[in-house]
Amino acid sequence: MQPEELAFFASLPQMLPLYQTLREKLTAAYPDTQFKVSKTQISFRNRYVFAMASLPWRKVKGWPKEYLLVSFGLAYEKKSPRIVQAVEAYPNRWTHHVLLTCPEQVDDELMDWIGEAYRFAMVK
Repeated sequence: MQPEELAFFASLPQMLPLYQTLREKLTAAYPDTQFKVSKTQISFRNRYVFAMASLPWRKVKGWPKEYLLVSFGLAYEKKSPRIVQAVEAYPNRWTHHVLLTCPEQVDDELMDWIGEAYRFAMVK
């Protein structure tokens, strides 16, 4: 893990184990994944960004106080109760947001969605 990734979690260190679980699964499934840390998110890239992780930056009614927001892009809107928001940022480019509060939520379903986003980013 890069020092920048560790520093990203300085304000909410309890979310670091959750991120580490996500990062380990991404690295195992997609060894060519690059991790880019910015002020507001950590981007996961192959040819393009296919997913991101971010920390809470404002309170949202009904959302937990502490979480890791995982976002991923697809060509269509995926429906699931786990997806708290989906936005069509560009035509045929939907960004989906999933709230995670514990490492166990980095499960097969989420990894399948991220895998689909990975493949979508490779061909767009």
